[in-house]
Amino acid sequence: MIASNNHLTKPTWGLAGLPYICNMQVDNKLVSHLAHLARLNVAPEKMDQLVADMQDLVVFVEQLNGLDTTGTAPLMYMGDAVNVLRADLVQGSIVREAALSNAPDSDGVFFKVPKVINK
Repeated sequence: MIASNNHLTKPTWGLAGLPYICNMQVDNKLVSHLAHLARLNVAPEKMDQLVADMQDLVVFVEQLNGLDTTGTAPLMYMGDAVNVLRADLVQGSIVREAALSNAPDSDGVFFKVPKVINK
C-alpha cells in the first residue's frame, strides 16, 4: 500500500496514491541488471523464459492498477490474527542454591561449564 498526502486534499491510499505509474517493458537488459543486483547467475538458455515470466508479472500488476479501490479500507495485515502474549508479570523464582543443586559443577554462585571458545 502506498499512502500519499499532498496537504491540499484528503490522503489517498493504494495505487491511486502514486502520482505516476510507468509502463514497464521487461527485456534481457533489465533481467540481466536485476540478476546482477541480486547476485544471481542466469543461464543464457533460461533468459528468454525468465523475461517472459517477468513480463507476465508486470502485465498482472498493470491489471491491478485498473481496479477501482475507492472506498476500500487499506489492508495492513493479511489475516485477522492478533499477537496474543501473556502479561509480563514479576513472579517468584527458585533460589540460587536450588538451581545450582542439579548442576554438575558450580562454584556456589555460578554454573561452571567447559570452555568452548579458544582464543
